Amino acid sequence: MNTAVTAPALPDAREGGWLTPLELALLGAIWGASFLFMRVAAKDFGAMPLVELRLGLGSLVLLPFLLRARSQFPLKLWPKLAIIGAINSAAPFMLFAWAAQRAPAGIGAISNAMTVLFTALVGALFFHEKIGARRAIALVIGFAGVVVLASDKTAGGDQVGWAVAAGATASFLYGIGINLVRRHLTGLPPAAVASATLGAAALLTLPFALATWPTHAIPAKSWFSVGMLGVVCTGLAFVMYYRLIARIGASRASTVTYLIPVFGVAWAWLLLDEPLTIKMGIAGAMILGSVAFSQRAAK
Repeated sequence: MNTAVTAPALPDAREGGWLTPLELALLGAIWGASFLFMRVAAKDFGAMPLVELRLGLGSLVLLPFLLRARSQFPLKLWPKLAIIGAINSAAPFMLFAWAAQRAPAGIGAISNAMTVLFTALVGALFFHEKIGARRAIALVIGFAGVVVLASDKTAGGDQVGWAVAAGATASFLYGIGINLVRRHLTGLPPAAVASATLGAAALLTLPFALATWPTHAIPAKSWFSVGMLGVVCTGLAFVMYYRLIARIGASRASTVTYLIPVFGVAWAWLLLDEPLTIKMGIAGAMILGSVAFSQRAAK
């Protein structure tokens, strides 16, 4: 998940009806499934080739938006886009893919929920935003949830702690990236920005992907997972998310954060037969509860 660009809300008579909840649930299911697809494909492709394909496919899906707004993307802007793409896409995607090789998909999905809290923390540490007592409490509770998750040896063997650390680091990078986008790319078409940053990240990742490209045959299910990850979970999901932001506002659209871990754990349990543990439940409740507390404090 990467909810980096915001746009003004527009009124819509349907937002109080069935359409918005349905789209939020569908988006949560899609982004939750991304951890399942990474879990399936990472062991065959390796982290860097998997990330390269995801970035490239996602950028291509969004390319029409970039081409339509190309006059707003002068050459001098591209170094900034490349830096943000590396921080907000390439590195987090690589860390989650690396974690997917070592721990159940649900571990990454739960860790990803820390993005909201890290966004607030980065804003306070580096951009002089006030964090407030309630959001500070939320951060402490969220971090405690990460510790509980990392201690769950039964969920993923001895490497689960490293996988949680990778997921938390990825969420921290998302927090940096979101703050950078807010300050440097506001006003640009969101889908075009996503295409540009994903494409720039793909170019930066390409040498590492080629150096570690698998030499063995890749099963069809892993190719399918990569396609779904890049086209649906990255490209099409971004389009859906920006449409939601335009219709109901960034704050309401961000509630999809609560659905991603639920769907991520559910997909992994249903389709990969991954275990559900008590510690995963406790950690998920602590992290999502802290996110909800943080969002309420922000309002």
